[in-house]
Amino acid sequence: MSASATELCYTSAWDLNRLIGARQVSPVEVTQAVLERVQELDPHVHAFLTVTPELALKEAREAESRALHGRRLSCLDGIPYSIKDLIATAGVRTTYGSKWHEHDVPTSDASVVMRLRSSGGILIGKTNTPHFGHKDSCDNLLGPPCANPWDLERTAGGSSGGAAAAVCAGFGPIAHGTDGAGSIRIPASFCGVVGLKPSAGIVPYFPKADYWARTATHGPIARTVRDAAMMLDAMAGYDPRDPLSIAPPGEGYLAGLDEPLPPLRVRWTETFGYGIVDPEVAAICRKAIEALQDIGCEVEEAAPGWENPSDFAWVLFRVAYARDVGELARRRPEWVEPTLLRIIEDGNRYSAVQYAEALAQRSQFYEQALNSFSRFDLLVSPTMPLVAWPLNMISTADGRQGPWEIAGRPLSAGLRRNYLVHPFSLTGFPAITVPCGFTHEGLPVGLQIAAGPHQDRLVLRVAAAYEQAHPWAQEKPSLGLLAR
Repeated sequence: MSASATELCYTSAWDLNRLIGARQVSPVEVTQAVLERVQELDPHVHAFLTVTPELALKEAREAESRALHGRRLSCLDGIPYSIKDLIATAGVRTTYGSKWHEHDVPTSDASVVMRLRSSGGILIGKTNTPHFGHKDSCDNLLGPPCANPWDLERTAGGSSGGAAAAVCAGFGPIAHGTDGAGSIRIPASFCGVVGLKPSAGIVPYFPKADYWARTATHGPIARTVRDAAMMLDAMAGYDPRDPLSIAPPGEGYLAGLDEPLPPLRVRWTETFGYGIVDPEVAAICRKAIEALQDIGCEVEEAAPGWENPSDFAWVLFRVAYARDVGELARRRPEWVEPTLLRIIEDGNRYSAVQYAEALAQRSQFYEQALNSFSRFDLLVSPTMPLVAWPLNMISTADGRQGPWEIAGRPLSAGLRRNYLVHPFSLTGFPAITVPCGFTHEGLPVGLQIAAGPHQDRLVLRVAAAYEQAHPWAQEKPSLGLLAR
């Protein structure tokens, strides 16, 4: 594709909004450029499970008409986006990364899809995800695994791997993801883009099998913090069908990005006091901490002061999958990967009392975390303790996946690779990952910025200030086919 079309594919949503509003760029032109890039490059990246070119061009023509007549619906009107394929989209195939749903076409939209459609954005397609989103890599039985645009021999991460890879590869400036144990932040970190897990309840989650014990939330993946805030504004809002949903602040999230930062107490930790981190990853993130000091943050290095939540967290995780997928696995075991089958089998071993005890431990952990944030405003850490691993490590016959050691030190049963991101899914606190550098192999490293409950505007403001001091959006994959 032409250099100008490639440049358009990498134009931020914020700039596209300005250009479309000024009638300098057409939504049809933008959509055609993105679709052309997807057609050319996604056979090698596999970011999408379903692409919707006819729908996208139809929506683009409607957006173009609104722009010409001064009737744009929102700042996302005419801008391409994608939906993770764990979420129902009316009239568009929704697979959940599963053979059971390979050909399903829902008749109604999930709440978050309704919000994005009503914004006037252009749906490009449904992004790749592991089977029911169960792991931190992005492979399933429907087709090839999603590759990392920085190195096509490595994973994009999971479970929102297709969404992060799509944004990284120039398949649209923004993408929807979900995060129940790091599933937005892990792939965003691996792909060198921004990923925000908002506070619980900010974005309504309907439909959902269990509203009361969930950890998952919807959130944006983007190349810039401003684009992520734009998308969050479109998704956020109260919905009575989700009993935990809440109304966003009246001024929204985008509006607060340019407000000056107050004096902030920042606690920096490499491992939360109980983990392992690759020394190169730690060094890159430690360098980024200096930038936070430069923008006025008072930084101290210390563990957050809570206990490792892994044991009870994995009881909740396994039982949920045993409940949701167990019967399907019994019917067609050949449609279940060893990684998911092992989770189901483990989940079936717990008693109701053990599950109730895990729920009680989650409440106790929330209290610990809340008390920790009374002593500081932000907790900053690496997003992941390692970088993206090779695709040939994503699944094994015994149900294990990916690397089981970091910097030569083995991970234990009580310490998973996602130990730095999982606590904020368990508590519902906001956390964002932003790119902060590259390893000697050219692989991205993410810095995680987290805060206490409903401090989403603060997290976004600090991330935006860091981005302004150390911009990253100009960095694009330069390996393999993506060098074009």
